[in-house]
Amino acid sequence: MASFDSLTFITDYGLEDGFVAACHGVAARIAPAARIIDITHLVQPGDVRRGAAVLAQTIPYLPPAVHVAVVDPGVGTARRGVAVQAGDSILVGPDNGLLSWAIDALGGAERAFQLTNGDLWLHPVSPTFHGRDIFSPAAAHLAEGVDPGQFGSALEPASLVRLDVPAPVIADGFIRAHVLIVDRFGNVQLNLQADDLTGAGIEPGTQVEIEIGLQRFYACAATTFADVRAGDIVLYEDAYGNVALAINVGNAAEMLAAKAGDSVGIAVRPR
Repeated sequence: MASFDSLTFITDYGLEDGFVAACHGVAARIAPAARIIDITHLVQPGDVRRGAAVLAQTIPYLPPAVHVAVVDPGVGTARRGVAVQAGDSILVGPDNGLLSWAIDALGGAERAFQLTNGDLWLHPVSPTFHGRDIFSPAAAHLAEGVDPGQFGSALEPASLVRLDVPAPVIADGFIRAHVLIVDRFGNVQLNLQADDLTGAGIEPGTQVEIEIGLQRFYACAATTFADVRAGDIVLYEDAYGNVALAINVGNAAEMLAAKAGDSVGIAVRPR
């Protein structure tokens, strides 16, 4: 198995404590030449969906690497730890759906293995810090060229846990979508692509009505924030190819009271 020049990390560990440094240190002692790229450690604690989305949207821009992802509210339980080979990379983390969208972004899983070989762990293993004691050393050994098959038994890729997103409903003049994530600017990303808007007859300049919960708002489909007045809502294609809602010089998530998983109706506003 070829070695990797890079290790990447995404976690919900935050930056106030030493959790991230401990993971980096364990990896560096095993694979000192590997470059470490931090995607983020500011995923909200336990927010597996947010971690999955950020990883999947970032991974196409990263070099071939061993990607360590740890948002693991089930740490210490019977949930599996896995290494998954996909595309030109390997993903390491808990089998709780966190890796599933990134695996898709890399073209699908080619091989998957359960992390059961304790010889490749750090000991003693804390039941609450598998990121340090299992996932980081496993990733570092993979970066050094150890074959994933040495980490444990092979798994059927189809058995890996997936995070499902309801498919949007698209009709002439109307869309029913769902919120994927809310970013730090308050932009509300939906499970839609630009072609979905076109299929519903929504093009740049189209006025739409947004329905979320019991609230109704007006918005304009556009290509960038400044296409609408300050304080107005814009429906646009974001940098990752998803349709999103934003406010020019404002916070859409706060105004819409939107959170991940919410249902959003988008209707062409009658002229």
